[in-house]
Amino acid sequence: MSESLPADAKPFEFTGNAKEWFGIWIVNLLLSIVTLGIYSAWAKVRTKKYFHNHTYVEGRNFDYHATGKQILIGRLIVIAAVVVFQIITAILPALGLILLIGLLFAYPWLIVRSMIFNARMTSFSNVRFGFVGTVGQAFMTFLVYPLLMALTLYTTFPIWDRAMKRFSIDNHKLGQAKFKMDAALGPFYKAFLVAIAWIIVTGLIGVLLTGFNFAEFAYAMESMDNDPGQGAAIVGLFYLLFFIAFLPAAFIYQAMTRNVVYNNTTLEGGHRFASNVTAPQLLWLAVTNMIVVVFTLFLMLPWAQVRMSRYLASHTGFIPGGSMDDFVTQQQEAGGAIGDAYTDLEGIDVGLPI
Repeated sequence: MSESLPADAKPFEFTGNAKEWFGIWIVNLLLSIVTLGIYSAWAKVRTKKYFHNHTYVEGRNFDYHATGKQILIGRLIVIAAVVVFQIITAILPALGLILLIGLLFAYPWLIVRSMIFNARMTSFSNVRFGFVGTVGQAFMTFLVYPLLMALTLYTTFPIWDRAMKRFSIDNHKLGQAKFKMDAALGPFYKAFLVAIAWIIVTGLIGVLLTGFNFAEFAYAMESMDNDPGQGAAIVGLFYLLFFIAFLPAAFIYQAMTRNVVYNNTTLEGGHRFASNVTAPQLLWLAVTNMIVVVFTLFLMLPWAQVRMSRYLASHTGFIPGGSMDDFVTQQQEAGGAIGDAYTDLEGIDVGLPI
């Protein structure tokens, strides 16, 4: 059983339903197929708008203001850059290498551009979000930290994960009110070690119960043509053990760190957040959603998405530090002059999971 949200927390609420969302989702899918992917830009906008509009806290909901045209232009810019890079690489390989290094250093700029766009296109109770992160911060977070993590054999993954979340949260604002995450590093390492312990324990139990070893797996992969039945059985067993060991570990880490992040995040004005998701509940939802979606040939995907959104919303709380009416009015007045300052931004979106 999970602990309850604090008594003064106002739970988020997701009011969408699977039947309604299925109608939008299937139209998005069919039109994206018919238009060879062009409509997917508008599909993305309809998806974000639906889930934002149906997420409430204290009777106020979110909204998404981007247009399909903005998203499409952003994608075309990225595609054009990739095509030009491929052509130059084919004609002048040496120059292509230089461009590759340049693109590597351009990645932080793309991240910042993406986060500015997504923030400005999102609002809560008619108050726009904002993002003030710099390219230098993005460079450290997404290039330097991963390099150091690789050099330390990924034992510093919790440090990088916390850095990513800090980069995202601390640089966001609602109107002119800034967000701040003040989570210690210890809980991230605790979640990391618990997840690793799960992998080791379940892996050892699985090996002891099945007699599986990597030498057999390697041999099975090499002899698939000679004995496909036995090879497929061994490979299937490997993936089953992998599924049992790594999938729960991922949800253990996600649940533990999500709670730490939300419970240590504030919004200027004395407002706080809370979260009480649990790894068993997240895992149960994910596994049952996956089973239902696969066995219905993905037709139940909208149901699974609504189910997960409803769970996450109900286990997330907002603890106001004062009158929400006064806060919203103050931020609307402060942000009114810049509310539409980014309406012409291209929708470049690198899809960061933070």
